[in-house]
Amino acid sequence: MDLRIGHGFDVHRFGPGDHVVLGGVRIAHTRGLIAHSDGDVLVHALCDALLGAAALGDIGGHFPDTDARYADADSRILLRHVVELLRTQRSLAPVNVDCTVIAQRPRLQAHLQAMRANLAADLGIDMGRVNVKATTTEGLGYAGREEGIAAHAVCLLRPA
Repeated sequence: MDLRIGHGFDVHRFGPGDHVVLGGVRIAHTRGLIAHSDGDVLVHALCDALLGAAALGDIGGHFPDTDARYADADSRILLRHVVELLRTQRSLAPVNVDCTVIAQRPRLQAHLQAMRANLAADLGIDMGRVNVKATTTEGLGYAGREEGIAAHAVCLLRPA
């Protein structure tokens, strides 16, 4: 069986705003994330993991920040497009994903199940195959200083 593993990472700086979007969930916060799209670092890391596992490049190659079509884009739409690329260009489908959001604030525990549900729907897999967890850096580094939010994602793909 042709199994493929992928890893993705993304980070965005905080800037003006009153919310962040993570895993497609709008979360009230004292600042927003600076990005060309909606700044959903969790979905961006997941897109990179999926594209990497399929040897289809990275999110910047498919959705460049120089393209006005992706200004303020809903990252879940990008994720669904990536899943379609996996199917049509590589005959691959997601088996499971495991994601970690790294943020000092906002606190994310209350939002993790909604993030999982969104990702499972967009990936077309059971929610039991999607894990999202959150951690802090105990005050260390850019995340600890509350300068931004980062995310890592790992995925497994199988033949569709």
